[in-house]
Amino acid sequence: MSALLEVQKLSTELRAGQHQIRAVDQVSFSIDRGETFCLVGESGSGKSVTALSIIQLLPKDISSHPSGQVLFQYRHRDQRIETLDMLSAAESVRRQIRGMRISMIFQEPMTSLNPVLSVGEQITEALRLHRPDLGESAARERAIEVLTQVQMPRPRDIAGEFPHRLSGGQRQRVMIAMAMVCEPDLLIADEPTTALDVTIQAEILRLMRELQAKNGMAILFITHDFGVVAQMGHRLGVMRQGQLVESGTVRDVLDRPQHEYTRQLIAALPENLPRMAVRQAPSSAPSLVEVKDLQVHFPIRKGLMRRVVDHVRAVDGVSFAIPRGQVLAVVGESGCGKTTLGRAMIRLIEPTAGEIRFDGEDITRLPRAKMQAYRRRMQVIFQDPMSSLNPRLTVAATLTEPMAVHGIGSDKAERLAMAARVLQQVQMPEDALWRYPHEFSGGQRQRIGIARALVLDPEFIVCDEVTSALDVSVQAQVLQILADLAQKRGLTLLFITHNMGVVEYLADTLVVMYQGRVVEMGAAREVCRNPQDAYTQKLLAAIPRITGS
Repeated sequence: MSALLEVQKLSTELRAGQHQIRAVDQVSFSIDRGETFCLVGESGSGKSVTALSIIQLLPKDISSHPSGQVLFQYRHRDQRIETLDMLSAAESVRRQIRGMRISMIFQEPMTSLNPVLSVGEQITEALRLHRPDLGESAARERAIEVLTQVQMPRPRDIAGEFPHRLSGGQRQRVMIAMAMVCEPDLLIADEPTTALDVTIQAEILRLMRELQAKNGMAILFITHDFGVVAQMGHRLGVMRQGQLVESGTVRDVLDRPQHEYTRQLIAALPENLPRMAVRQAPSSAPSLVEVKDLQVHFPIRKGLMRRVVDHVRAVDGVSFAIPRGQVLAVVGESGCGKTTLGRAMIRLIEPTAGEIRFDGEDITRLPRAKMQAYRRRMQVIFQDPMSSLNPRLTVAATLTEPMAVHGIGSDKAERLAMAARVLQQVQMPEDALWRYPHEFSGGQRQRIGIARALVLDPEFIVCDEVTSALDVSVQAQVLQILADLAQKRGLTLLFITHNMGVVEYLADTLVVMYQGRVVEMGAAREVCRNPQDAYTQKLLAAIPRITGS
């Protein structure tokens, strides 16, 4: 029997103004029923455009296919099989296939789900389109059934909820439920776990494998995480600049990569980067930053008078110290209090109780005017540089404005020269000064965010998930930049992350948080190799790794 999906010499061109961009170039692969084919590659390699070309969701006015076929074994409602070319099939036929026989899980569920429709309404919408024979009550019961299949708690209640009231992991499960409700033959999953914690990611991947085994569906899984590939895939294709440069079984490609680009990607994984030398701080070394029994509680208000009925204990009695020149990593799932802790330590959020000391001085209750002197010495690099960089300011203005505020540099020319030197340190060209944030890639914007923190020559930087959304090679470059700067400048870092591979590479000390509290703390490599707390063991066990089958 022929493959369920056969992509033959597919090319896709996208029009940008007067230019034609070849986004997919002569790509060929096939997927059998019950098989998972993984497409990996960096941002811009053509993975998502390939998927959108298969399902024919690219805008017709800016896209074209100068060559290729996408042959799909279309199963009619009477179970009759017909081989169709998705590129030349009538749009009415494509509409019958999309959602019914081929479904897609998109990368960002919050932008893919309709904010004004309940979860149940969005799931039953697909049934109304493709299964008009089902009545309203039967469709509603099927929606609840599929929410139960994706292991949503209280599925009947969740069906009446709106997307903004759900967590990231729950929204992703809703997307899977929508894709699975019509029991498709092919599921296209575009980076479905990129922004999820490792434990939620492990649950989502296990769920997809179970649904695949139950329904015998094929999966096209798009990712840049080789650990996920090792867990999910049967076969693997590596894309670069629109071309499929290598393909084969997952173990063959991961264990014996043939193409230089594949070898570079695997070498860039945090677990494969050369380890930083262990920096043992002398027991007498003074702490630059110290927190004692730090608490940050947010009030829960209810009723007409908005009375405080309880508190969310985001940070609940945390204590530790970071010696000067050391890197302390904080790990834990979303909602554990990591980011709140980091922001409280530099007084971007006011603590409820406890003590924050910086270079021996208590800064917990310093008024805003007196905190100004400390702002130069403590900086933050945010998770999403696109939302933290002002889109109306050039990089030059972004970097020189804080210098002017803190009296660094005698004039504008000197500040520009200093900004250019810092850009060079983060491996960005000097001409980047005169460009705007939208003109850069995600990795380049993150380097600009690092440069903005460095221009004030700080002693302490809070790094909040700075590599979570980056490709492995770009992540490796950013980590190496931070490691070099920490060593050369003697920087002290608080590194917030959920990537344990990053922790092993960069951190001296590891703090594990759960529900606002510290559950384990110690030397990073020791905790990673021999975790004592059950929660830490669960986190480490959930990490997808490329070793093993």
